[in-house]
Amino acid sequence: MPVRVLLLANRGDDDPGYVGAALDARGASTRVAHREDTAALPDPTGFDVVVSLGSDWSVYWDRVSDHVAGEAALLRAAVEADVPVLGLCFGGQVLAHALGGRVEPAPEPEVGWFEVDTDVPDLIPAGPYLQWHWDRFEVPPGSTELARSRVGPQAYVLGSALGLQFHPEATAAMLRRWSAGTTGMLEGTTVDPRDVVAEAEQRADEASARAERLVATFLSGALTGHRVPAGR
Repeated sequence: MPVRVLLLANRGDDDPGYVGAALDARGASTRVAHREDTAALPDPTGFDVVVSLGSDWSVYWDRVSDHVAGEAALLRAAVEADVPVLGLCFGGQVLAHALGGRVEPAPEPEVGWFEVDTDVPDLIPAGPYLQWHWDRFEVPPGSTELARSRVGPQAYVLGSALGLQFHPEATAAMLRRWSAGTTGMLEGTTVDPRDVVAEAEQRADEASARAERLVATFLSGALTGHRVPAGR
């Protein structure tokens, strides 16, 4: 029986990239739900896995507060029902928010390829990961931090939920789209998005392999070796 995946994303930005390819390789049956359609978000207990993708939103923006609240409620329900949740960048931030953690502006943006210090190389292999964010999360109460960078935490686990600050899913094609929409936000930094895209093209094989490793380990239940009880 295929793995039933609920994919949460913004309308027009719902490409799961390398993570989606790893899920597809396992015969996943994926339903996409858009954050903007708050009233139509499904019951997460009808799925085997929930994946929350990145976004150009910030969790604390007033103008998206209703949508953030709706997604946070869905993610809390998934965690309470022990449905595995994988949050990627904004997805990791809204998951942290849902579980009692704080999300705030980062002291500096992380845009580009950065090394991640990992405690769990079986789940998060060492090596540079694509970062594309201006905010950061604190790990939720009762969770275990699994990885970090100079700017802040990069991964945590709570029960069956895994939140990441980096983007294991990002392909060069995705980065071209993102960079087209964030030119103004990069003003005042030394980041040239063309360099980030070029590096993504060069690192395509290793990025795909790391995403495959992460998804395989996550779905195999090996997360239980790092998990802590979800009850708080």
